Amino acid sequence: MSKHVKHVPKHRAAPPRHTLAKAPRKALRTTVILSSVAVAATGATIAGGLVGDGPSGVTNAAADANTAADAANGAAERSTAADVGEREPQVSRSDTRNRPDPAKAASLRAEAGEAMIRTENLAESDPRDIARALLDEFGFGLDQFGCLDSLYTRESGWSVTADNPTSSAYGIPQALPGSKMASAGADWATNPVTQIRWGLGYIQDRYGSPCGAWAHSESNGWY
Repeated sequence: MSKHVKHVPKHRAAPPRHTLAKAPRKALRTTVILSSVAVAATGATIAGGLVGDGPSGVTNAAADANTAADAANGAAERSTAADVGEREPQVSRSDTRNRPDPAKAASLRAEAGEAMIRTENLAESDPRDIARALLDEFGFGLDQFGCLDSLYTRESGWSVTADNPTSSAYGIPQALPGSKMASAGADWATNPVTQIRWGLGYIQDRYGSPCGAWAHSESNGWY
């Protein structure tokens, strides 16, 4: 008896087993964004913003970033400290206010010395020449000398030691008393320059000009 092969309908056929292929594991990549400070300090170049693989890569990248940031901050602090240390101290105006200027002091001493020499040399001149030389110092022109000559000729005859016994007036301008001329110099009793300078100042304050003083002397007999 022939054996019959059992016919199994196709629609009842057991579904074929499919072998699931395991997908290859992809390496985990973590994106770490470094700050501009860390990048500048380390000089690292980041391509696509990817650093390291897996958790260990993240940890190492973060540690590197922190280290770079600390280094940058330390460099900035050292730079600031160096700038402060090298900066020259500011000098306020109050620190220099009372300091003498050597050049100015020397100039003043030179001018004082020249003035003294001129005064000593002028004192040896004729009193009339001294008066002519001093007119400009008080703003008077040489046209005022005629009036001054007439005034001092009447008062003292241009004598440095002229002494009026009745009034104690003294010197070329006949200052009353003679010690008033000390305001023009301690050598008022013997120096014609000191006496005439004082006399011109007195005339300027009291009469405005030698011709004004002479006009008053003409009217009153004194000035």
